[in-house]
Amino acid sequence: MSCPQNEEAVKLNCWEFKNCGRIEGGAREAECGICPAYGEIRLDGLNAGKNGGRVCWFVEGTLCDNCVRKEADGTYLDKYKRCLKCNFYKYVEEQQGENLAILQEVFDRLR
Repeated sequence: MSCPQNEEAVKLNCWEFKNCGRIEGGAREAECGICPAYGEIRLDGLNAGKNGGRVCWFVEGTLCDNCVRKEADGTYLDKYKRCLKCNFYKYVEEQQGENLAILQEVFDRLR
C-alpha cells in the first residue's frame, strides 16, 4: 500500500521547470540578467505561481531558452505564438484547466 499523495500537484514556476538560471543568484544571472517574469511581483498568484512564474508568456522580455534573443527578433505576438507551443505553457494549461489566467487578468494587475 502506498502513502496517500497530496491531491494538489506541485505547481512549478517557469524558472524551476526550465531550470534557466535567470533568477537571483542563478547560474545565468550574470550572463543574461534576471528574467522579468521572476521579478514581476504584480502577477504573483496568477495560475498559483510566484510573481510572473506561471504567466511568463504574458511578460514582455522573457527569453525562454535563449538569452541572446533580442526584441528585434519579432513582435510580442510572435513571442506569444512561440509560447503557446512551449512545453511549460502546456504544463500550466493542463494543471489550471478552466482556471488558466487570461490576458485581461494580467492587464488588470499591470495597470
